[in-house]
Amino acid sequence: MNATHHWPKHFYLVASGQTPPHHKPTRENMGSKAHNLLRMAAIGLPVPAALVVGTHFTRAPEDCMLPLFSVGLPALESATGMVFGDPRQPLIVSVRSGAPVSMPGMMETLLNVGLCEATLPGLLRQTGNPRLVWDAYRRLIASYGEVVAGLPGALFEDEIQRTTQGQDERLLDFSELRELSKRFLAIYRENAGEDFPQDVRAQLSGAVHAVFASWHLPKATSYRSMHGIDDAMGTAVTIQRMVFGNAGCHCGAGVGFTRDPTGGHNTIWVDFLANAQGEDVVAGQRNAHGHEVLAQTAPDAWNELQAIALRLEQEFQDMQDFEFTVEDGALYMLQTRSGQRTPQAAARIALDMLDEGLISAEQALERTQALQDSDLTTQRLVAQHADQPGAAPATPVAQALSACNGVVSGEIALDAQRVQERADAGVAVVLVRQDTQTTDIAALNAAVGLLTQRGARTSHAAVVARQMNRVCLVACSALQIDEAHRSVRLGEHAFAEGDVITLDGNDGRVYAGPVTTVAVADEDLLARLAALRQSANHATQHKPGKHAQPAATTAL
Repeated sequence: MNATHHWPKHFYLVASGQTPPHHKPTRENMGSKAHNLLRMAAIGLPVPAALVVGTHFTRAPEDCMLPLFSVGLPALESATGMVFGDPRQPLIVSVRSGAPVSMPGMMETLLNVGLCEATLPGLLRQTGNPRLVWDAYRRLIASYGEVVAGLPGALFEDEIQRTTQGQDERLLDFSELRELSKRFLAIYRENAGEDFPQDVRAQLSGAVHAVFASWHLPKATSYRSMHGIDDAMGTAVTIQRMVFGNAGCHCGAGVGFTRDPTGGHNTIWVDFLANAQGEDVVAGQRNAHGHEVLAQTAPDAWNELQAIALRLEQEFQDMQDFEFTVEDGALYMLQTRSGQRTPQAAARIALDMLDEGLISAEQALERTQALQDSDLTTQRLVAQHADQPGAAPATPVAQALSACNGVVSGEIALDAQRVQERADAGVAVVLVRQDTQTTDIAALNAAVGLLTQRGARTSHAAVVARQMNRVCLVACSALQIDEAHRSVRLGEHAFAEGDVITLDGNDGRVYAGPVTTVAVADEDLLARLAALRQSANHATQHKPGKHAQPAATTAL
């Protein structure tokens, strides 16, 4: 791109070799997500080109529209070699939020923006994949209907259920997806009172407005209130070239951590869905698989991802939570940020990174200074320990995937109101849901644990649960919820709302009733942390300077 003085303020381009003269990009003015994209691109990682509309416009989104279409979008088109709305070589984009401080899943994202009746043939020409084209289009209609037009997502989910009859929607062929897209268009028209927008600029404008508006969503304001985040901070909006994880057998989308965020061990931790888009993993409505499926689907991408995980830790000097897409075997990085972790993981990661030379002793101290000995103690079932004689082994009623360790017991509650009522009465409560949803943020704060039928360990809600150190079990296939009768089944066992269950986040098991637990300290971790603090105190006491205390006073 030929940079000129006409490049607008508060706009930023993330693209290899493309450097328009924007004022200094910072986390504050372009958001943490986009700033990290810029850093990944700068060290040569595969990042799709993106245009960032800065946090400045949160207060008045309309002010960004003229420069967006007159300068920003043409710059993105130049960087990608595609044209937005072009019938032959269309640029299709995602529109994502991104505040200066990470707020996982609290704001909106739209994928596949720019698809319409005019551009569908162009995407088909580019990809040669009719199934991808119709899958992407039906996703856009549904998400745009929900996020921009304010329609209930259940309208589209129910139609999917009618079409699939309980089967995996990824098994639908292109003709079934084409028919589903047509029904989605009719649902949109009937419930929104107008047609789904076929003008791609109207689509983009609506998406950008909606993402800025999501800064004010109740779940976002609750999250900021809970974490002391300034409401005036605002969010940026990132408009990025789409890469398609739903393009066939060598494709998929995933979320990962460079280390285990529950225990802190130095092993890459990945959730992956073949032939899917990123929202399928993070939205909490689909069950994901581990890295083994990625290794089978795209072995070269898996090898590259492991190497990239090491580079991310070297660049950011912390454990990273990243999102990626594999399109026709090629890996693309879409996001990275410092990952939410349990207190135990925080200690182990800081100490290991110190030993590995990634961070200094001062940094390790800073990252662990708030940790108490009790934080490095995990609740475990009594029957699992030889030093507890006579303990009868409890029998689990269901198995799930664990997103956060520990053991908790509590009454079953099926909605946020019930959680709050019982928690206010001083009762421990386990929130039981079909999906992991970030709209449950306030209820999750009041509950001691979360159990869901569907979802992934890396979904936004699971990430938030881990940050709150709430025991969280997801993808419990044995769980069936009967909202009408306020009851649940776990395999062969029936429970009413208010019955007590126990979640074992260490082994991913669910038990009927309360289970006796014992607190088990991680002695090795405690010893390493004590040695770090003792070493720091020793260094401080013997540091030369005018503030050094005479030996006589310290020996009293």
